[in-house]
Amino acid sequence: MMNRHLLTALCTLLSFFLAAQTQAPDRLTPEKLWHLGRVSLFDVSPDGKTAVYGVSYYDIEANKGNRDLYSVSTDGSGAGKPLQLTNFEGNENDAQYRPDGRKIGFLRGDKLWEINPDGTGAKQVSDIGMNGFHYSPDGSKILFARDVKYDKTTQDKYPDLQKTDAKIIDGLMYRHWDEWEDGSYSNLFVANYSDGEITSEMINIMGQPYDSPLKPFGGMEQVAWSPNGQYIAYTCKKLGGTEAAVSTNSDVYLYDLLSMNTRNLTQGMNGYDMNPAFSPDGRMLAWESQETPGYEADRHRIFIYDFTTDKKMEVTVGYDNDATSPQWGHDGKRIYFGGGSNGTDQLFYIDLGRGNEVVQVSSGQFDFGPFVVGKNNIVAARCSMSEPHELFALPFDNGRSTQLTYTNKEMLNKLNFGKVEKRMVKTTDGKDMLTWVIYPPNFDPSKKYPTLLYCQGGPQSTVSQFWSYRWNFQMMAANDYIVVAPNRRGLPSFGQQWNAEISGDWGGQAMQDYLSAIDDVSKETYVDKNNLGAVGASFGGYSVFWLAGNHKKRFKAFIAHDGVFNLESMYGTTEELFFVNHDLAGSYWQTPLPETWKLDSPHKYVQNWDTPILVIQGGKDFRVPESEGMQAFQAAQLRGIPSRFLYFPDENHWVLKPQNGILWQREFFGWLDRWLKGKP
Repeated sequence: MMNRHLLTALCTLLSFFLAAQTQAPDRLTPEKLWHLGRVSLFDVSPDGKTAVYGVSYYDIEANKGNRDLYSVSTDGSGAGKPLQLTNFEGNENDAQYRPDGRKIGFLRGDKLWEINPDGTGAKQVSDIGMNGFHYSPDGSKILFARDVKYDKTTQDKYPDLQKTDAKIIDGLMYRHWDEWEDGSYSNLFVANYSDGEITSEMINIMGQPYDSPLKPFGGMEQVAWSPNGQYIAYTCKKLGGTEAAVSTNSDVYLYDLLSMNTRNLTQGMNGYDMNPAFSPDGRMLAWESQETPGYEADRHRIFIYDFTTDKKMEVTVGYDNDATSPQWGHDGKRIYFGGGSNGTDQLFYIDLGRGNEVVQVSSGQFDFGPFVVGKNNIVAARCSMSEPHELFALPFDNGRSTQLTYTNKEMLNKLNFGKVEKRMVKTTDGKDMLTWVIYPPNFDPSKKYPTLLYCQGGPQSTVSQFWSYRWNFQMMAANDYIVVAPNRRGLPSFGQQWNAEISGDWGGQAMQDYLSAIDDVSKETYVDKNNLGAVGASFGGYSVFWLAGNHKKRFKAFIAHDGVFNLESMYGTTEELFFVNHDLAGSYWQTPLPETWKLDSPHKYVQNWDTPILVIQGGKDFRVPESEGMQAFQAAQLRGIPSRFLYFPDENHWVLKPQNGILWQREFFGWLDRWLKGKP
């Protein structure tokens, strides 16, 4: 018979083992990913002591999200102990402190509300629909954006046919991103305001059928008050039709509330000009500018305009990466900005008193931004491939950052993430290419793992330390895949030449960079070279389609989301033609025809397709329209290649609805598991 003491000891050991198993960290799943709170920074109080921010949570069953407002101390003393300000159904947006600090204004739906900084006294200020707003510096006025109808719809033209849904189109751009042109444009208005009430009629300071802020992604960062409240600087692209479709030429306009006159401060600057910011004394205006018309990935520069001399100048001359989102320091001697640096997004400042020297403020293997320059420090959102966004405070000079919010700490403590490794890979033309390698949790180098090549979109969009709720590398790693994510040719943060080398060469060096990355990592004994996959969206989807016809048996499975399949049909249906005109060196009917049109379209290599492929497509994607995914799937089916078409009728270039997002993940890993792990 077993000794009683030995039995007791064995039972104790078993209890410890079971307890350890119970407390062992879990792996990330689609459902857990969608249960994380999503943090969005809004503003810092005038005294610099408090930040207001939003947290969105998603209800999977209801298939919708809800954003509430919170505040937290910016000195770190209240870290992890935020104050919840709102608890409404739906989303609160655009929160900002009133200049006197006594109220926080925000949009609930499209209506302006205010609340006390302690969360009490919520009150609707106006029933005017708004897209965004700013208080004037002295708090006596409100500037806001709202839609104004200028063009007639079909129903306006034919009032007896109110049930028709037909569209009469006479020119470009008749649709943009995921919306059809509806005859309305976002204009800017000003009204008098006093202590929670709008006290005058609103005045439209534009009165033209153009959008400010710019669509589809522009916000109120594109509009600014002068410190004395006399001037409003705003971003607008005052072009229409074909001219708007083929040009990036937006400008920064200055409206004078006294004379009611408007002037173009960036006349003759023909690329994107946007995001104006006045210096504290009002003497200068900084803004973000690109030089080349039609080149949306051109280097982002920072210019300043001096009102006393009526001159403008670039202050980022010689700086070889992007400089975006300028904000002035409180002494007027520094301009802080965001920018890429070697595969990360960091914060910097330009020291105007020291020859426009550029100094990096943040550091580490993280992405920083958006950010607000407060009175006492900088407050910024920060994320990495292993952590969603939280708020951090940074000193004005480079120094250690302090975490302010811990929205997902409890849930993240229960999750086991894999290691993220920085690896330099030699390209076929002898360059060093930064490649991120993400390993499964509890990685065992004695085992062999199926491995995924991640192909980035853009094309010019850095594989930085981003946290994604769809293309989440830790999710891929949690499913026991090694992920190889190269910063191939054509990505920012490595100098303008590296970024520019994708244009006119989509199927060239960038594709060789992908193959160099996967071939290099595949030399490791823990990589299962017989079970490699390639996945990507947008230009990443293009890359997958191109590799499918040129991979020479490397891969066993492909997944392409909203990818470009046929360059000619994409050119004929996309909306922002300036992008394809620059990146593909013009149209497909020009003479002589550029080499990219002859060699780079994936549909020209379908005869070589031999590998299972999952094609995913959004029905409201007007950037890469749905016909691209349909053509690719049809080609695979006619070729007899195992293939599946996952179609989201109500999604655009992204997948935004919770249940669609979870379905996306299930189909994504189901396809990979079937072809790379042999699971039915």
